[in-house]
Amino acid sequence: MIQGHETEGLLALVGASEKEKETRGIRYTPHEILRQPSTWQQTYKTCAERRPELSEFLRAADIGADQVYRPTVFLVGAGTSDYVGRALTPLLRRLWGCEVWAVPSTDLLTNVEDLVFADRPYLWVSFSRSGDSSEGLAVLESAIEKYPRVRHLVITCNKLGRMAAVCKTQPDRTFLLALDDSANDRGLAMTSSFTNMVVAGHCLAHAFSPDDYEGTFSRLLRAGECFLERAQEVASTIAQEEFSKACFVGSGVLRAVGMESALKLLELTAGRINTLSESTLGLRHGPMSALDENTVFVSFLSRDLRRRSYELDLIEEVRSKRLVKLELVVTPDSTNQLGRLADHVLSLDAPDLRDEYRAPVDVILAQLLGLFCSLRLGLKPDCPSPNGAISRVVSHVNIY
Repeated sequence: MIQGHETEGLLALVGASEKEKETRGIRYTPHEILRQPSTWQQTYKTCAERRPELSEFLRAADIGADQVYRPTVFLVGAGTSDYVGRALTPLLRRLWGCEVWAVPSTDLLTNVEDLVFADRPYLWVSFSRSGDSSEGLAVLESAIEKYPRVRHLVITCNKLGRMAAVCKTQPDRTFLLALDDSANDRGLAMTSSFTNMVVAGHCLAHAFSPDDYEGTFSRLLRAGECFLERAQEVASTIAQEEFSKACFVGSGVLRAVGMESALKLLELTAGRINTLSESTLGLRHGPMSALDENTVFVSFLSRDLRRRSYELDLIEEVRSKRLVKLELVVTPDSTNQLGRLADHVLSLDAPDLRDEYRAPVDVILAQLLGLFCSLRLGLKPDCPSPNGAISRVVSHVNIY
C-alpha cells in the first residue's frame, strides 16, 4: 500500500483530483515524467529551427575547423546538469573530433585556475534547468570577464533565467539555446529537464549532420514511449519491497545514467534510500562492500558485446554471492541468458540504438522508482525534502 492507496500507475496519479494532488505532492512530478517523449519532440523542433544560427556560432568557435584550431570543450553544470554533460561527452568527442570534458560548475567556481589555460581557446556548453543557480551564474559571469578566449553556449529550460539574461548582453561570445517551457520541471527533482537537455545535446552534436540524427531520434522516441509504459509496472512492484539501498552500475556513457539514476532515487526519497553508482568494473574495487540483503542492484547493459561480457560477469557474481535483495537489468534487447541472472529484466527493444543516445530512456526507470518509493515512504514527490536540506534551485551559495 502507498499511504492508504493501492499501487498506482502514472495515469492514475496524473488523473487525480487537484485536491489530492496538492495533498500528496503530486501536482508536477508524475506529469513531468509521463510527458517526456512528447517534450523531446518539441526540443527536437526547437533545435532544428535554431540550427542555422547555432551552426554559425559553432563555426565561429572553430568547431569543425582543422584539428590544430579546434577548441577544448567543457560541458558545465552541477548535479543533474553535470550528469547531462557526462551523458554527452563521448558523442560530442566522436562527432566533433576535439577534446571534450564534463567539468562541474562547482569545480570551476573554486578551482578554475587549475582547469583553464588563459591563452587557449575553449567552448563552454553550460546546462541549467532554471538558469538561476548562483554557482552557474557566477562561473559564467566570471569567465566572460576573465577569459576572453572562452566562448559560451548556454542550454537552459528557462528563457527568463539570469544566465539567459547574461547571454543577451554578450552576443559576440555567447549563444543562448532556450528550450520550451514544457521542459522546465516545477517539481524539485529534474526529470524531463534532464532528458530534454540530453536530447538538445544530441542535436548540438549533430549540428553539422542533422540527417544522421533524424533516424536515431525516431528510434529514441519509440523506445521512450514503450519503455515508459513497460517500466511503470516493474518500478511500482519494486517500490513495494522493503529495501534501504540501491546501486546503479554501467559502462562508459551508461555510468552517467547510473549516476543520475542514483541521484534521482536519493532526492525523491529524501535520502531514506541510500544510493550509490559506479562503473561496472569499478564496483569490485571497494564499493561492492556496500551491497547487502537490503539492496536493489540495477545494471544498465551495453549494446557493445565486449562491454556486455564484463557486465554479465558482474551480474553473475553478484547473483552467485547472494549479495543483494533484487537484481534488475536494463538491456537494449532481450536475451535468454538474462532470465536466470536477474529478478527483473527490462528491454528497450532498441538493439540499433547506440549507448551514446540511450540516457533519456534508461533514466526513466529511476525516475519512476523514485516517484513510487517517495509515495510509499509518505513523502511528497514534488517537494520530498521535509527538512529543507535541498531545494529546486540552489541559489543561496555565497560567491567569493
